[in-house]
Amino acid sequence: MAVDRTPVLKRCRQLGIDPVVMGINKESHRQPKQRRRQESEYGTQLREKQKAKFIYGVLEKQFRSYYKLALKREGITGDNLMTILESRLDNVVFRLGFARTRKEARQTVLHGHITVNGHRVDIPKEALISSEHMAVPAWLEVDIEKLQGTVLQLPNRDQIDLDIDAQLIVELYSK
Repeated sequence: MAVDRTPVLKRCRQLGIDPVVMGINKESHRQPKQRRRQESEYGTQLREKQKAKFIYGVLEKQFRSYYKLALKREGITGDNLMTILESRLDNVVFRLGFARTRKEARQTVLHGHITVNGHRVDIPKEALISSEHMAVPAWLEVDIEKLQGTVLQLPNRDQIDLDIDAQLIVELYSK
């Protein structure tokens, strides 16, 4: 399985992401380099795609398949793409507060510690059917004592709090 081994703080600095979004409470003391050229439209679109891929821990082939799936669904493709990414099982485990970072949540799922509808699951696909240190979104319900979480509904674009312009990703792939 391919893994992105780029240091998280370095990648956050490159993409302009706050490390808290990734679940890391460190901050980089390095100053960003001054860019002399203005970023092109393609560069802006590519940066948004890379930002989404990095935040959710998805590689290019899987991200492209999610885009094709979002394109087939009714509604706005960008919102559909963000809903698909947000409803992945590893992200749901992270949002419920059962893991500190998305990478930790992904590892928890891959090791088979999560059950969905009573069945042991070890693939972090979409969690369609079925924390103390962070607020749980409105589309999820958590019971900390029983270590159980429930997906009440699929998230709307308004309920996703990440600063990603999904329309730029759609424009990039539609070329």
